[in-house]
Amino acid sequence: MDYEAGTYQKLPIKQYPARELGETAEGRYWRRFLSPATAKQAGAVNYLEFCPVRPYNLAVTSSTRVLVYDGATRSLHRTINRFKDKAYSASWRADGKLLVAGGQDGIVQLFDVGSRSLLRQFKAHKRPVHVARFDPGRMHVLSGGDDATVRWWDVSEGKQVSRWEGHSDYVRAAAVNPAAHGTWATGGYDHVCKVWDARSAQSVLSVDHGAPIEAVAFFPSGSVLVTAGGTQVRVWDLFGGGRELACLSNHQKTVTCVTVSPNAGPDSSAAPRLLTGALDGHLKASVREGVYELERFQVTHIQKYPGPILSLGLSGDAGLLAVGLADGTLTVRKHAKPRADPAKAGILVGRRSRRAPALTAATYRYFIRGQSSKAAAKDSVIAAERKAALATHDKFLRKFRYRDALDAALSTRRAEVVASVVEELAARGGLSSALSSRDAAGLGPLLDHMRRNINDPRHAPQLAALAHRLLDVYGGSEALTGMLPALTLLLERVELELRAQDGLTRVQGMLGPLLAASVGAC
Repeated sequence: MDYEAGTYQKLPIKQYPARELGETAEGRYWRRFLSPATAKQAGAVNYLEFCPVRPYNLAVTSSTRVLVYDGATRSLHRTINRFKDKAYSASWRADGKLLVAGGQDGIVQLFDVGSRSLLRQFKAHKRPVHVARFDPGRMHVLSGGDDATVRWWDVSEGKQVSRWEGHSDYVRAAAVNPAAHGTWATGGYDHVCKVWDARSAQSVLSVDHGAPIEAVAFFPSGSVLVTAGGTQVRVWDLFGGGRELACLSNHQKTVTCVTVSPNAGPDSSAAPRLLTGALDGHLKASVREGVYELERFQVTHIQKYPGPILSLGLSGDAGLLAVGLADGTLTVRKHAKPRADPAKAGILVGRRSRRAPALTAATYRYFIRGQSSKAAAKDSVIAAERKAALATHDKFLRKFRYRDALDAALSTRRAEVVASVVEELAARGGLSSALSSRDAAGLGPLLDHMRRNINDPRHAPQLAALAHRLLDVYGGSEALTGMLPALTLLLERVELELRAQDGLTRVQGMLGPLLAASVGAC
């Protein structure tokens, strides 16, 4: 008996959750970085920093030189050779016109980038100066040295304004609070990070990192401080009196550098982004999650480099990523930003804007006009009656030809279609008739489908029940002899899955105590 198409409801295909998560905006951001441009330096790249203004030129400190690379072309633009010994920590002024750098001889030097001329020398440190930073106000410089002191200099007068004492070992890191320019954080090998008020030259807060501090950074809000040293990165809540928010132990060796991107960059909704580099050669990107008391950081990207990482930087627009290695290799990767649609952005195509041709009967658009128009809120919409387009298995189900419906579903080689048809046949009581009276050739597609999907947890329960039904129907028949090779392959697939599950259970049991111990260590 046949029924009209209008009285038959199409079989809904089962929808399963995706086995893998789709690509996120963060994943697209990292995937669109182009191949790196590399340059070999005379010595280890101990520090690098992008200019705060476009085109985001890059200052690289290596050996006895400071090199400036053009942010647009990634080629060498300037070389400053004014150091008698090793140079350290060349940093930009906010307008990108001046550079300040420390040195092995304990002298802090100030340079004009355009002319490469030496403008100032600050001499007060007794030991090497590894930290030199410009104040956002442009008129002061902060420096930290191996003499365990932090000094505050006036650029216009070339004199020391104040000396900040409180560290008991080398000072190797410093950062200014982006939300409060008079607040600085310094970290030293005494395991302590101190927060200073530049106006009073007094320490207002101290936190113990638990290892020699190699780098410090602020989040854009200014309320969260990051310290890096040893194999751990710690996150502190400044408004909470220095309360520790998180302890990240994602690296196997000493974390040497850390930076926080104030800009999420193109194709990314995750801001800010925390980047860390370590002597294990890994660069890891983490994103902050959580609100109020619940704080955690999720690693979203990992890059492996051929040597220990000493320095890293991300440009202000998150479009350039630079990494410096201990062997003197400098790599700069540029982000391939997606091009804007000229039609959406309102950009003229070519020299003149394209005009739409006149709408006359001589054009094809004249005969399809109005098809893309949308109904207004007050318009009455009359839905056009469309004939149901039935799939092959639906046509057979409509005619109660259950065996043909099952064969049609198997021919699609889509597991969700087969699962839907088998479930419908079981509900109608026609599964036995669909399976019976088959020879070995007729059972082949069904057994092949079971072998391919028996280890999928979404389909395993249904296929296991279907296998039992087959054995009940064909037990002791001649068709069973022809099914033996296929049944043997199915059995091997099941045994392989059981061994894999057993191995995963053992690994889970071993990882449990290790994870608990690592959490306790933090």
